[in-house]
Amino acid sequence: KRLCCWAGLTPGNNQSAGKKKSVRITRAGVYLKPALVQAAHAAVKSKTSAYYRIKYERIAKRRGKKRAIIAIARMMLTAAYHMLQTGEVFNPCDFYQVDMPQELRNKQKEKALKQAARLLIAHGVVLPEHIAFSA
Repeated sequence: KRLCCWAGLTPGNNQSAGKKKSVRITRAGVYLKPALVQAAHAAVKSKTSAYYRIKYERIAKRRGKKRAIIAIARMMLTAAYHMLQTGEVFNPCDFYQVDMPQELRNKQKEKALKQAARLLIAHGVVLPEHIAFSA
């Protein structure tokens, strides 16, 4: 939360008489924020992974394109922070819960199965013929 605030990706907080007003993001992070926004644009346009593109489309539909890009940049910064803190690799746990076309979901699962089969073959496991994929 503080890293996102330091990077300038959190919304300002304007309240008056108990009413919260939607305001622009803070002015901090003059060097980091543009780089994160550029990375978010690249992640949204990526053809290899649809994770951020699908999230972007869902947010942009209800909040607008610019707010969606800032939200994606914040997600990426948060993910990078947690990866550096814990030493884990990027593994979005909600990837298959995101609304995605069935054909893309089947393609992702088939790719994961092929990679798992290649890994097993590399470790010397003999697979049955009906499971074996081209290595």
